[in-house]
Amino acid sequence: MGQPRSERGLGIAFVVAAAVAWSTAPFFTRLLPFDPWTILFWRGLFGGSLISVFLVLMQGRGSLRQLVVPGRGGLLVAALSAVGMVSFIPALQMTKVMNVAVLIATQPFVAAALAWLWLGEAATWRTLAASLVAFAGVAITVGGVTAGADIGGVALSCLMVLAISAMTVVVRRHRETSMVAAAALSNFLGSLVSLPFAHDIARVGGNGLVILAMFGCLQVALGLTFYMLGSRLLPSGQASLIATLETPLMPFWIWIAFREVPAVHALIGGALVIGAVVADIAGGARKSGDSQSAGP
Repeated sequence: MGQPRSERGLGIAFVVAAAVAWSTAPFFTRLLPFDPWTILFWRGLFGGSLISVFLVLMQGRGSLRQLVVPGRGGLLVAALSAVGMVSFIPALQMTKVMNVAVLIATQPFVAAALAWLWLGEAATWRTLAASLVAFAGVAITVGGVTAGADIGGVALSCLMVLAISAMTVVVRRHRETSMVAAAALSNFLGSLVSLPFAHDIARVGGNGLVILAMFGCLQVALGLTFYMLGSRLLPSGQASLIATLETPLMPFWIWIAFREVPAVHALIGGALVIGAVVADIAGGARKSGDSQSAGP
């Protein structure tokens, strides 16, 4: 029997909301004149605290014990999420936003490959073809980097994509685990890892704390919580596909706020990746409609 339509719809709504929240990261990053580790420390602290509040409201105060004893699945999800978060902010500061956005757009295909290897979720020919086009777009984007800092930012972006893709598959595999607790734990882990390298903590004033609190609560807490809830209800590849709505929104916010025009090579690569994602989604919707029409 197929997945209930209401459950699938709820999963899609959660992941769409996560994508919108996540897309604001470059905007907040550009407002903060601090080193990436200071940003990660405060962002994780604020984000983890708000998610912990969500956890108590949803499951009661006893649920806080899951932060200390998360279980194997929860600990793995938290660790992978922390790796993704720790890689993300330095990547945004080391290379163009569009480079990061395009690489993030390859996540559905990485997640689909990992899901096939671990869960046996076979990718369709349509997804495989779209993957080839997407990786061609990535090659164009990476081929246009001009400085060592760009290469470092691209490398960190790739690490983030691999970590978040693996996290998506683990969430799907361990659906019985409280992923809200795992989301909170991942933020606290990110803050702990960042603390020894955060040199600007003493420089953060009142305005900086307000922006960091908004960054942690709106972009991290809401985004990560929504994504973990939604990815439990959807196949790994589909959840990652929907999350790529983040890709066109990231440079859009930067263009609106800071008038930063993406480089030509990044626009070409981005168009290829986004086109591949849209084609894959449209093909899946068409196939679903045909299947329903052929039903009893």
